[in-house]
Amino acid sequence: MQEYQPVSYQRWSPYSMNGGTILAIAGEDFSVVASDTRLSESYQIFTRDLPKTYQLSDKIVLASCGFHGDVLKVTSAVKERMKMYEYEHHRKMSCEAVAQYMSTMLYYRRFFPYYAYNIIAGLDKEGKGAVYSFDVVGSYERETFRAGGTAASMLQPLLDNQIGMKNQSNMEEMPLSKEKAISLVQDVFTSAAERDIYTGDGLKISIISAAGTEVKDIPLRRD
Repeated sequence: MQEYQPVSYQRWSPYSMNGGTILAIAGEDFSVVASDTRLSESYQIFTRDLPKTYQLSDKIVLASCGFHGDVLKVTSAVKERMKMYEYEHHRKMSCEAVAQYMSTMLYYRRFFPYYAYNIIAGLDKEGKGAVYSFDVVGSYERETFRAGGTAASMLQPLLDNQIGMKNQSNMEEMPLSKEKAISLVQDVFTSAAERDIYTGDGLKISIISAAGTEVKDIPLRRD
């Protein structure tokens, strides 16, 4: 009598989740964008020294995490377009123009989207801090603060409370200083590293101002 074997399926996915967390805050005349430095998949850590922030120009930084292959493709495509724009128009792309191009590029790939969380931070034409967040199909919005990645659900409520003043009564909203923004970024990432196994090892903070971009490296827990 013939024996029947259970049906087996072969599955393959073009995507992989490599973890990581990104965050950006816009101030009156500055922007702060940060990411952790851990690249991992499931319970394997591939490297402990890979920031998810990418310098596009002296005053524009892209933060991107998710599937690292798609992150590299998105980053290289934006940098290539910025070079072409500068050659054709003899000036650098503004932060608003880069955000618009990012939206168009993501929408073009809407049927096979890039698996990446993207945030652009920089200064607008008036010198004010600007943060743009995107979904996978190109819808974007200018915001004051935004978190993305595996620990976004932990970071965003803290930002809502501390910067957006949500769920606080009798509190006078004060302008956000650069020092407070940097301190807050350190605190929320330290908290995220305690709870999220895909976030940790190090923190890279880029502070964008009229003078250019300053970078700070801060250690996080490594276990």
